[in-house]
Amino acid sequence: MKIADLITWFEAWANPAWCEGWDNCGWQIEPGVLQEKVRVLVCLTPTLAVMQEAIAENANLIFAHHPLIFNPLKSLRTGEAIAEMVRLAFTHNIGIYSAHTNFDQVQDGTADVLAQILELKEITPIVPTQAGLGYGRVGLLEPFLTLQELLAAIQTRLAPPNLIFSPSADLQQTISRVAVLGGSGAGYISAVAKIGAQAYLTSDCKFHQFQESRDLNLILIDAGHYATERPACDRLVQKFQSLNLDWVQLSQKDEDFRQFFA
Repeated sequence: MKIADLITWFEAWANPAWCEGWDNCGWQIEPGVLQEKVRVLVCLTPTLAVMQEAIAENANLIFAHHPLIFNPLKSLRTGEAIAEMVRLAFTHNIGIYSAHTNFDQVQDGTADVLAQILELKEITPIVPTQAGLGYGRVGLLEPFLTLQELLAAIQTRLAPPNLIFSPSADLQQTISRVAVLGGSGAGYISAVAKIGAQAYLTSDCKFHQFQESRDLNLILIDAGHYATERPACDRLVQKFQSLNLDWVQLSQKDEDFRQFFA
């Protein structure tokens, strides 16, 4: 399959026109690789480490969730990471493509994969955007779990380096309805509370957002940006593998940029 064909297949599933106005989905760098047979490296974040991995593996496409370019560039200068990515992309003929908020909304996208990992049933979007799709997912746990069991399941299945949750007087309370949203989902706290979820798994939550959740009687669970979105990248690799591409791999240099002192 050629790169152009892969992108056409993907965009029929997760249309880049669905991305938010502040976002930048689609081609980040296209150095003339559309007609090449695809060798794709999938990652969460396109970094210099991922680029060096792509070069070492003779990949010709980096398929990333996070965009390389969010804001219009005013200059490209030696020593800047984006400038170096651009230089290496053109030198080694490696395209960089991003699927961000369009990928968040679709079936088997970031939120949907989280819901599947927690084995939620009767799943619906937190905020619908179009027929059957939208941001986040909410569903039922079957069987119900205690809060302690839910936290243990998240720790086991996502392996976050640090799991933060709202203070609760009773870890043995029964949890039946859970909402999930991969990445920075604090902006959806009020929407989650309105749809009756008892717990909300997301990331990048601040001090006052935990306070807001407590006041709304919602248990806020922050597993970190990487842990809540990386599983969807793995699922994307599986989908690409089903297309019988020449070569596809999940990046081994993609990493969580935080460390926690024990």
